[in-house]
Amino acid sequence: MDPDCETGLRDCHGLLNANPVGNFPYAVIEENDDYVISQNALGEIAKHGKKGSSIPHTIKHSLEPTCESWERFKVFLNAHDQNRWSTDWEQKAEELNKIDRVKCFMGGSLYGWVRDWMGVENISYIMYDNPVLLEEIISYLTEHFMIMYKPVINKVKFDFVYFFEDCCCKNGPLFSPDIYKKIFDPYYKKLIKFYKENGIPLALIDSDGNSEKLIQPWIDSGFDIMFPIEVGTWNANPAGLRKKFGPHLNMFGGVNKNIIPLGEAAIRRHLIDLKPAVDEGGYIPIPDHRIPPECSYGDLLMYIKVFSEVFNP
Repeated sequence: MDPDCETGLRDCHGLLNANPVGNFPYAVIEENDDYVISQNALGEIAKHGKKGSSIPHTIKHSLEPTCESWERFKVFLNAHDQNRWSTDWEQKAEELNKIDRVKCFMGGSLYGWVRDWMGVENISYIMYDNPVLLEEIISYLTEHFMIMYKPVINKVKFDFVYFFEDCCCKNGPLFSPDIYKKIFDPYYKKLIKFYKENGIPLALIDSDGNSEKLIQPWIDSGFDIMFPIEVGTWNANPAGLRKKFGPHLNMFGGVNKNIIPLGEAAIRRHLIDLKPAVDEGGYIPIPDHRIPPECSYGDLLMYIKVFSEVFNP
């Protein structure tokens, strides 16, 4: 139960802002007791529920699958804008180096970001309708990340670089391995090579869902760590993935969070099944995402107790 390695990941530990910086004024378009419809700085219009937490419903995407829309949008990705940097970022970098914990940063997103801006349907169609435009966007993003992070990785010793992609669902990837190899692979290779040549030893790819069909292409691109290994309805299994892809497949995940409320005996059986893969090295067992609502605080404490007994006897 070490400190969460994702802490500080999204904003590069307060050193800089690599995200798109829009110029649209925030505006509330409609609001009632149940929801608010608003426009954000990137021009996206979305409906946000007020009762509970859920994914907002996008009414208008910030990036449309056209050349004209991309030309307007890419000005939000000016990697040379000095306002993106914290005024004391070099001092913060020195302080970050002194912290004794695993350190990483979000150094790439060639699908996940574009999917957020464009929507799943539009990015799925553009792969076939206008792959040249999609590749132009991906190429621009690749250069954006390298320009933004070069000064940072010259100052801070990171343990790994984190790529946010979220490109899989319960039935598999949202695009084929062939599309991956044709469109995405060259740019992942370029980014990963850049980071590793600048002293970052490992690259992690983050995609939810059933990612098995993309694991080999990801390995071929240079990724070292797959995260999270979701158990899901398809019963992803770290030992099975190791057997299929080799002993050097590094993983986070694989703990079935739905077992936690079932009690000590069920938890122990499940974690003992994972122990051989843990003992091989390169695998950290964790539950993915949120703990189920039927899991009580006492259930979680029991899980932590059994986890420690199984893996740290």
